[in-house]
Amino acid sequence: MEHKALLQESCEKMGVSLTEEMTSQFMTYLSLLLEWNEKMNLTAITDKKDVVQKHFVDCLSILPHLSLTGQEKIIDVGTGAGFPGIPVKIACPDVEMTLLDSLQKRIGFLEEVGSQLHLSGVIYVHSRAEDGGQNPDYREQFDLCVSRAVANLAVLAEFCLPFVKVGGRLAALKGPDALREIEEAQGALKKLGGKVAEVIDVEIPFTDLQHKLVIIEKTAPTPKAYPRKAGKINKNPLK
Repeated sequence: MEHKALLQESCEKMGVSLTEEMTSQFMTYLSLLLEWNEKMNLTAITDKKDVVQKHFVDCLSILPHLSLTGQEKIIDVGTGAGFPGIPVKIACPDVEMTLLDSLQKRIGFLEEVGSQLHLSGVIYVHSRAEDGGQNPDYREQFDLCVSRAVANLAVLAEFCLPFVKVGGRLAALKGPDALREIEEAQGALKKLGGKVAEVIDVEIPFTDLQHKLVIIEKTAPTPKAYPRKAGKINKNPLK
């Protein structure tokens, strides 16, 4: 019960409203995550309180700044164990959520989560980001791309912006180096058709955790040359 209460109170402090059903879904998600984590590497965080704060609340912290209507098509690129896509989907059940990951095992886990939580309007895609970004089924099809990946912003933007339609947004949770990364990514963003719209300081209630939420607007189509192959993206980030 304490973990449920912690989730509820943290969300209240952030201005995110969860129903009783939603908090129950999060608790089921918590159980599944820890159960499957014994068989495969999903998260290094295994303390239940830490999962609630460092995964669930952390992911939900982006919601007060996105003004979602429920009509959006959203993609979570490199979703891993479902972060931030599944928490966003639980809290905003009307959005259409695409979860993209390069590992089939993780997609299997996500499908099980979706089934157990009775989530509808979720699409599970087994693909590398650089392949998905060139696939016409996904390229420039989304209103919003969310990512909690650790890649620096120039690399992350090349993986993510090709999925976003012109007028859409990329929302990236970044750490303390965010401003330096933004500075270094200016050339990349220009080439990819994006520009930084907002940088928001985000605090996680009842913790010392702080982030910067970087909102990038898609202002022009991404040239067909991008994304490049993964090796090139990581070794030679756009400048």
